[in-house]
Amino acid sequence: MKLRDIASALSARLEGDGDIEVTGIAGIEEAVPGQLTFVANPKYAAATKTTRASAVIVSEDFPAISAATLRSKNPYLAFARAIDLFYQAPKYAPGVHPTAVIDPSARIGANASIGAYVVVGEDVVIGDNCVMLPHVVIYRGAKIGRDFFAHAQSVVREYCQLGDGVILQNGVIIGADGFGFAKDDAGNWSKIAQSGPTILEDNVEVQANACVDRASIGETRVKSGAKIDNFVQVGHGSTVGEKTLICSQTGLAGSTEVGNNVILAGQVGVAGHCKIGDGAIATAQTGIPGDVPAGHVVSGYPAVENRQWLRTTAASNKLPELVRAVRALEKAVAEISEAVATRTASEIK
Repeated sequence: MKLRDIASALSARLEGDGDIEVTGIAGIEEAVPGQLTFVANPKYAAATKTTRASAVIVSEDFPAISAATLRSKNPYLAFARAIDLFYQAPKYAPGVHPTAVIDPSARIGANASIGAYVVVGEDVVIGDNCVMLPHVVIYRGAKIGRDFFAHAQSVVREYCQLGDGVILQNGVIIGADGFGFAKDDAGNWSKIAQSGPTILEDNVEVQANACVDRASIGETRVKSGAKIDNFVQVGHGSTVGEKTLICSQTGLAGSTEVGNNVILAGQVGVAGHCKIGDGAIATAQTGIPGDVPAGHVVSGYPAVENRQWLRTTAASNKLPELVRAVRALEKAVAEISEAVATRTASEIK
């Protein structure tokens, strides 16, 4: 594909030879002649001087380089769209595999592709153009919109509701029982029925082996455009706001309220009944025991404002040096005290 055609498709400004033939996409350090790469993170800027790529997608204000460039307001997004020009995901033809088990009461829209050993329960409703790969299970009463894509071994539990364009990666479970137990008089844990459904709004994607639990009462809701990474736990009765990003191994305890456009980085833990405001960011491994105001960036455990955490971390790295200095001062003070005591005793004599 000619570089000028790629520039046109990406609405990027071309600098250099538009006749370059691009045959693929690669990272800046792995790219070879004939491939297109990108720079979005400043830490890789120096690599543009040594990359073997034939062309590089950069920001509009990036310094001139020897390779041909495609300048974009959002080079990372442009690169993502460039991948779409070269990679074609598998297409699944409409049809129902003979091993699939679909209850007669289920209603499934046009152009459905239903793979081997898929199970669809009673009173399920699914919109047009769904794809369900092998071993997907949809429990009774689930309601699912158009363009649903469920990868192998994902599960949607009873009475859950999914909007249009929802994607479930492998091993996802939507609507598993929330972790609810009450101790009885004998000290045994008695299960609390989890009667409330999980609701995923339009264009939500949940990635591999993540769980969004159902609620004991009320609902668990993930709002439009939110993205949930691998091994994430969304506890019962929680709400995840629009366009929020929850990264791998993050856990939300029950009744957590996460606002819109929030980013929770990897291994963040949020205690139950907390509120995280719109636009907040929690850096990796942050532990959040209380509310986070809108727009704040927090780090550490317990979570504090990110700049304070950076200062605290910097100070803690100097603790061995400070300990040595304190010990040296203690020794010096002791020596001075001993000398003063000796002199005083001598003068008294």
